[in-house]
Amino acid sequence: MKNKQVLLIEDNLELQTLISNFLQNYHHQCKAYSQPLEALEEFKKNHVNYAIVILDLGLPRMDGFDLFKKLKEIRNIPIIISTARDDIGNKIFGFELGADDYLAKPYEPRELVLRIDATLKRYQDDDEIQIGDLRIDLDKKRVFLDNQEIEFTKIESEIFFMFMNNINKVISREDIVNQTSLKNDTKNRTIDMHISNIRFKINDDSKEFKYIKSIWGIGYKFINDN
Repeated sequence: MKNKQVLLIEDNLELQTLISNFLQNYHHQCKAYSQPLEALEEFKKNHVNYAIVILDLGLPRMDGFDLFKKLKEIRNIPIIISTARDDIGNKIFGFELGADDYLAKPYEPRELVLRIDATLKRYQDDDEIQIGDLRIDLDKKRVFLDNQEIEFTKIESEIFFMFMNNINKVISREDIVNQTSLKNDTKNRTIDMHISNIRFKINDDSKEFKYIKSIWGIGYKFINDN
């Protein structure tokens, strides 16, 4: 499974360090917070960067269940509860709130990694994908770069999501014209302008491309090496 960004909220600093290091050894990036309000502020600003949250319940200044609700209000992100509250009442309440898993402490860090991987596999069919620095919501047709939503014009959006439906495939200029609003524009050369604008907005370069490769005499290919 490719590298994913984990938000860990755990006020036991020794355990926080142990989990963070273990996750990184298993190729998961991890950003950890001991204070729930700081974690909430971070999530408000950068929620699109995170794939999953590991949440302790016994936190200072805010109960973990209250933080759970606030996180879910911002984004419906998968959350695994990691807590010493191992009674059935808390487990039931956690799952009723929408927890994806519930791990009672103490547990082996390797088990947490397995639970994370299993949870993320269930979300693989989601309409949100990550390509390089771009986070793309295929359902809502929204694109984010460095946590900022990119504002495409109508035609730019049509071309970009045409690329998304044909990743790593060559798309001819004729297809771009016929399958977008450009079919109403007889000036085929305007494709170059729209592609140039898309490249600029996604921080791409035609000479040292990360995403859009020009195929001479044919059209373009959107590259995803993941």
